[in-house]
Amino acid sequence: MTPDRFRECLALLDWTQRGLARQLERHEGTVRQWARGTVRIPDDVEAWLEVRATHAAKYPAPARPFAAAAADDPATDDA
Repeated sequence: MTPDRFRECLALLDWTQRGLARQLERHEGTVRQWARGTVRIPDDVEAWLEVRATHAAKYPAPARPFAAAAADDPATDDA
């Protein structure tokens, strides 16, 4: 996995490098090295990330228009 693809996967998943480090219980510095391409991403992490990114690209979260989202939000009710 190239550093560009790595960052693309994180973007598709809406994850930060810090968030991925927490998810994988890895040091943030290690994840930063993966993003720069100075350290090779382990095969198991690469495969795991590709599966999730591919799924996120194929099945993005449903978008809600702002007005509809606000109407459904109990915090915006004038009670």
